[in-house]
Amino acid sequence: MSDDIIVVQEEDFSHTQLYDQLRSYSGQGGAIVTFTGLVRDFHSDENVDRETVSGIFLEYYPGMTESSLKSIVALARERWSLCAVSVVHRVGELQPKDQIVFVGVCSEHRQAAFEASHFIMDYLKTQAPFWKKERRASGDCWVDAKTSDTLAAQRWKG
Repeated sequence: MSDDIIVVQEEDFSHTQLYDQLRSYSGQGGAIVTFTGLVRDFHSDENVDRETVSGIFLEYYPGMTESSLKSIVALARERWSLCAVSVVHRVGELQPKDQIVFVGVCSEHRQAAFEASHFIMDYLKTQAPFWKKERRASGDCWVDAKTSDTLAAQRWKG
């Protein structure tokens, strides 16, 4: 849909500007749900002790990644009636507390907006071609997908 914003960029983004764009595209929308992800200053997963992270480097495959994001949004549109969707994902060098991802969904009702934004984030974490290297005290480390993210995305299937 022409009202959707799907961007991969190095620059920071304005949550307020993205929210205002969703409002202006809302049409019959009665609900806007937004999610903003931040870079954490620690690493923790099921198999590794918590460790300090001083930054991350995110790589992506230009063209393929944007196409993947569009496909994820299209899947969300198939499941829910949505007025507008915004997905902005940053790449490159990022520091703890930097904004990394914005997902905004406008729909007629709140349940669709909440569920669609949750779905989009779950699929972003597991389906979008991004590669993350953490700068840890013990050395740089490429990060594998978490089991918890895979399980979260699986709940939307079937």
